[in-house]
Amino acid sequence: MPKADDFYREWRDGRLRAAEEALSAGFVEIADLSSPSESEKNELIRRCRAANLALYQAPQGADLRDDLRRFAQAFDLRIAERHRSAGGDGIVALRQSDAPSQRGYIPYSKRQMNWHTDGYYNAPDERISAMVLHTAHPADDGGSNRFLDHTIAYIRLMDENPDYIRALMHPAAMVIPANEDEGSERPASTGPVFFADPDTGAMQMRYTARTRSIAWRDDALTREAVEFLQSTLETPDPLTISLRFEAGQGVLCNNVLHDRTGFDSEARAHSRRTVYRVRFHNRVKGS
Repeated sequence: MPKADDFYREWRDGRLRAAEEALSAGFVEIADLSSPSESEKNELIRRCRAANLALYQAPQGADLRDDLRRFAQAFDLRIAERHRSAGGDGIVALRQSDAPSQRGYIPYSKRQMNWHTDGYYNAPDERISAMVLHTAHPADDGGSNRFLDHTIAYIRLMDENPDYIRALMHPAAMVIPANEDEGSERPASTGPVFFADPDTGAMQMRYTARTRSIAWRDDALTREAVEFLQSTLETPDPLTISLRFEAGQGVLCNNVLHDRTGFDSEARAHSRRTVYRVRFHNRVKGS
C-alpha cells in the first residue's frame, strides 16, 4: 500500500514541474473576453489546475466591466466583492485616488504593495478563493507584478521543516485586528495561513507580509516559520513569475501570492494605471 510520504512526494514533484512550466507558458489568447471559447476555457482551467494561475490577453470591448462579469460567469465563479469601492457589479477599479473612502489605502496609491493573498482579512465564511486582475491601462513606469503559486510556498516550508506547516495551519496562526476606521464593517479576523478549501479540499492560503496591524501566534515555531516564508518570497523564489501587464492582459488564479511594485513615481499628475479586480468565493472550476 502506498505510504503518505509517497503521495506527498508525487504531489510535490508535480507542483514543481507545473510551476516551472508556468514560467514560460505565456498568455492564453482570448478572442472575446465576454465569451471565451471552449478551447480557451479549457486551457485556462488546465493551467489553473496545474499551477493555480493562468495569464491571458484579450481585446478590450466598449464595456470592460460587463465583459469581466461575463468572463467570470463562464467559469461559474461567484463574485464575492462587497468592498466599499465595488460597484453594483462587484468589480473594483484599482487606481490612484483621493476619494475619501480610498485615500490612505495602498491599492489606491502609487506605492508598492507587499506579498499577500487577497481577502486575508476576511472572515472564514467570506474567504476569497479565486480572483481576476485585469489591466485596462498600464502605468507609464513601473507597476509590475510578481506571482507565486501558494503550493510552492507550502513545499518550501515543508522541505525546510514540516513543523513550520503545522504551525501555520494552527487556527489562530494569524490575526488581523478590526479596522478601526471602518467601525464594525470589518471585525478582527483570526485563522490559519494554510487551509483546505471547504468546497474542493484543495490547498488555499491566507497571508500578508504587512508588519503593522497584524498579530502572529506568539510562539517560537510560528515566528521561525513566518521569517522563513518572508525570506523565501523576498529572495525571490526561482519559480516566481515576474511581469508587467499591458492593456488587455490579466491573470485568472486561485488567489495565489502576489505583489506589486510602485509606479509613476515621477508623475506630477495622477497616474492613469487602472487594474480591475474581481474576487470570488469559489475556486476556478475543475482546478
